[in-house]
Amino acid sequence: MQLTPDVYAAHPEWIAVDAQGKKRPHPDYPNMWLTCPLGGYNFEFMTEVTREIATLYRIGGVFSNRWTGSGTCYCETCQRNFRDAYHSDLPRTRDPQDPARRDYMSWQQQRLFELWRLWDHTIQQVRPEARYIANSGGGALSGLDMKTVGEMAPTLFADRQCRSGVMPSWQNGKNGKEYRAALGQKAIGGIFNVGIVAPYRWLNSVKSPAETRLWVLDGVANGLRPWFNMVSGTVHDQRGLKVIEDLYQWHHKWERYLRNEQPIARVAMVYSQQTAQFYGGERAARKVEDHTLGMYQALIEARIPFEMVHDRLLDADHIGRYKLLILPNIAALSDAQCNQLRDYVRLGGSLLATHETSLYDEWGKKRTDFGLSDLFGASFVSSQAGPIQNAYLRVEKDPRTGEHGPLLKGLEDAQILIGGTWQLEVKPSFAYSNPPLTRIPAVRNLPMEKTFWTVEKTGIPEVLMKQTGQSRIVYFPWDIDRLYWEVMAHEHSILLRNAVEWAANEPSPVKVEGLGMFDITAWRQKDSMTVHLVNLTNPMAMRPNVSQLIPSHPQTVEVQLPAGKRASKVQTLMHEAVVPHRMAGDRLKMTVPSVLDYEVVAIDLI
Repeated sequence: MQLTPDVYAAHPEWIAVDAQGKKRPHPDYPNMWLTCPLGGYNFEFMTEVTREIATLYRIGGVFSNRWTGSGTCYCETCQRNFRDAYHSDLPRTRDPQDPARRDYMSWQQQRLFELWRLWDHTIQQVRPEARYIANSGGGALSGLDMKTVGEMAPTLFADRQCRSGVMPSWQNGKNGKEYRAALGQKAIGGIFNVGIVAPYRWLNSVKSPAETRLWVLDGVANGLRPWFNMVSGTVHDQRGLKVIEDLYQWHHKWERYLRNEQPIARVAMVYSQQTAQFYGGERAARKVEDHTLGMYQALIEARIPFEMVHDRLLDADHIGRYKLLILPNIAALSDAQCNQLRDYVRLGGSLLATHETSLYDEWGKKRTDFGLSDLFGASFVSSQAGPIQNAYLRVEKDPRTGEHGPLLKGLEDAQILIGGTWQLEVKPSFAYSNPPLTRIPAVRNLPMEKTFWTVEKTGIPEVLMKQTGQSRIVYFPWDIDRLYWEVMAHEHSILLRNAVEWAANEPSPVKVEGLGMFDITAWRQKDSMTVHLVNLTNPMAMRPNVSQLIPSHPQTVEVQLPAGKRASKVQTLMHEAVVPHRMAGDRLKMTVPSVLDYEVVAIDLI
């Protein structure tokens, strides 16, 4: 929030202060000032403003934006309150291993949630049916703890208005998965804008309708309710209205098939705010989120329906319905969280983990060994200095059969694959006589006359695969997912797809085959099932803006029906056509002739 000079003069204690003790001017508005989010301006003044709004108007709620502030505030109020709580001064570093910084991160969360509860209580005192709605939340890089947010919020709005920079079209669906991981079945709005907002905030511009459609519909496919945003409430260019009208009319017409009760995916990917905060720190985007993005892209390309799980919700109620959990460098896990994962495996669940997963505790302190070493079948030895250049993997055949194992399906003609740029030395704890991938150490790449390989074969496994009862474990001791996001080597996508399919060890409840890149999601409703196909096949799939939509070739769809149910009608909701279908056991099979941007196959059940 920002204040004008007259308010500054009357209440200088409300102004945010930087680490050098200077009042913080607003970066975008001359003669205005940033406020401290944790002091009297919010806790006293804005509380009374909120009470006045609730008293004067018949509101359903109050939604606030940018209420959490803009970084650490060093005003007298914050210094005093922090000292009273922790008997130390505010941190002067952003290092999460600094005890003062760690205390500050906990204290800031407590204060913001205290403020949230205060505003919510203030509104309900006047309007019992109304609530406070915070603009907050998201994935691993989100500031506030999503477990607590999910418990407190009656609903949330994913404020992801459009794409910018390098951002895939599936990012809005990822937002939906991350929010739902914490909020469950609570309604979540997906805020969007028809303009090109980032990075220079052209809030009243109009982008291609194709871009808007793809962004919004991928959110709908993943459980978001579309929520159009128009800054200032004034339309300066009518071109943006038609796509909004079309989207809302379609959504209203088929709403009964969008009242989702449960996703039917059997695979879930864990995301971890504590890993981002205490292990990743200021480098969390690369050390944490890039692993998630690479794994996400690989799952999209493999057309594997999947959900996301918050790492503080690893109890049986939240993960018991999944056959496979994916841990993309979830480095920071507590002993209790590791035990939850052991319980999950003991009951038949499978794991796929990468790089430094569980090598650190929940505070980012390095362990002497993986917290999950017993599950991985490997102990930590050391970390290699990186990034490593020119390292490779040797593709190995099973010496007993002379054949390639399931991890190498589609790579049978390969001898050498790209190796990791960040690698760990690990020691297998079981006799692993036939690893499908072994390490070739980094080869000098300059000067050119020194590029000869000195080592052709080491036998060091670069993936560990084992089965215990009904559970299967795959562990990559290197950054395969992060590297895939950076380099997009297709062989890594194939490895990840094969690892997921081997570890899951069961037919997917939904299978969609055909040419192109699709985001596939599937849902149960009260009396129906839906399969959502978002066509991401586009030269602008990985960065804005899509200018035209490219219709797909036919897509074959196979769905496992619930026990005791059969299909009374199968139709597409975009083309509005009845779809011929047949049963093969408990699986319904059909062909969708083409998908322009989005299609929903709706199956009425009896």
